Amino acid sequence: MVRKLRYILILIMGSAFCQAKEYNIIAFGAIGDGITINTKSIQKAIDKAAGDGGGIVIVPAGKFVTGSIVLKYGIELHLKKNAILLGSISPTDYIRIDRWKALIMADRTSNISITGKGIIDGRGDLLALHIDSLFYAGKIDSHNYYLKERRPWAELRPQVLEFNRCNNLKVIDVTIKNSACWVQTYEKCKNIIIKNITVDSDSYWNNDGIDIVDCQNVQITNCFINSSDDGICIKSEDFSLSQICDSIYISDCTIRSSASAIKFGTSLVSGARNVIIKNIKIFDTFRSAIAIEATQGGYIENVLVENIVAKNTGNAIFLRIGKVRGAKKAGPLRNVIIRNVKVTIPFEKPDLEYEIRGPEIEEFHNIHPSSITGNPGVYVENVLLENIKIIHPGRGNKAFANLPLYRIKDVPDLETSYPEFSMFGELPAWGFYVRHVKGLTFRNIELEIKKPDYRPAMVFDDVHDLNIDLLKVKGDNKAEPIFYKDTTRVTTKNVKVLLKK
Repeated sequence: MVRKLRYILILIMGSAFCQAKEYNIIAFGAIGDGITINTKSIQKAIDKAAGDGGGIVIVPAGKFVTGSIVLKYGIELHLKKNAILLGSISPTDYIRIDRWKALIMADRTSNISITGKGIIDGRGDLLALHIDSLFYAGKIDSHNYYLKERRPWAELRPQVLEFNRCNNLKVIDVTIKNSACWVQTYEKCKNIIIKNITVDSDSYWNNDGIDIVDCQNVQITNCFINSSDDGICIKSEDFSLSQICDSIYISDCTIRSSASAIKFGTSLVSGARNVIIKNIKIFDTFRSAIAIEATQGGYIENVLVENIVAKNTGNAIFLRIGKVRGAKKAGPLRNVIIRNVKVTIPFEKPDLEYEIRGPEIEEFHNIHPSSITGNPGVYVENVLLENIKIIHPGRGNKAFANLPLYRIKDVPDLETSYPEFSMFGELPAWGFYVRHVKGLTFRNIELEIKKPDYRPAMVFDDVHDLNIDLLKVKGDNKAEPIFYKDTTRVTTKNVKVLLKK
């Protein structure tokens, strides 16, 4: 599967745009003074280039304020060094083509790109707060407002980039900042290259760094992402079930996230398959380094995750099957390989330095373990975890929160609840909690705990065809690191416990 996917990606990503005529936006009346609204001038340049059969629209050095602009067939939007596109802070300057409003968008076209060393700044905090004020002025209905969170509905807040049903896309070298909502979404697109970009968006809620939705043949490489929501998110929202995420390659990226660094779901209606994720550095991330969630009726299969280093990250690995948002079925989630991973988990919240921090967890709990959980009768299947090291802070105290092993049945299944590593509340393990899984191999696993914890390292409940080969538990104060309940066909060898002295 891995070799085949690499070959496909090499073939489809090899094409390059031909040399084309340049169209400087200044020649069409744009003024880079940081004040003038240049939407019409920039769109004129794009329309002229498109009418001539395609070309390069140049944004020179300067600060150019704009509302929504629409890219067309054959257009490359090129931002020169010291060029800054500033999103207008007036909501009326944004349009909607499909579902979302956005600063830069395209719909049902092909051969488009955004390149250069310049900056696209959505000024999302100012824009979102302007939209927020409209609710209190009586101009936004309460249906479109999250009353509990006190913020406008996500779809009222423009993204920076939105591409829908487009083919042959490139986003290369640019810096994208400060969105009012998701930073950039690619939906039902094919043949995407996202390379060498910087995403810096800790400005408002729902600032996912990159959202890939029902896209095929995607390559994301050498990117730096700092986002106040999920870093890179693979989703499926096609209720017709005609589109899925397929053939996605993510590598050599650095991610900081106030949610999960790399996540499948939670929107996973149709499916995702043939995904490679490798050589990822993660830091200061609130939730999971890797979250793979088949929770809205869709399937996930054939996933390889390897060479991951995560520091100061709230959770290492979270795999979950569920039935959220009215889904009639759960999963499947199968054929997943996760290997060569090292995660250091702090005792304190890892995202304290964020402007937009992850939400507080309401229930009392000790530090959560990694978890792999299906539903009753619906199993996560065929998972290999190999060469994994997790450094856990420990300090699990039963006087603070207590779920002893004799009450393991009290862990709720929560099939229809929103999936997060913290969703079950207190769990009876500190390293791994595994339930409703078939065909699971742990190979060369090291679980290190800094201070004693009342819980065992690993708990397996309703797990079948379990193979544990070379497990080292370091720093614990209990000689027996594993607890089994209703678990069959188990093979263990080379289990070593280095007790805390």
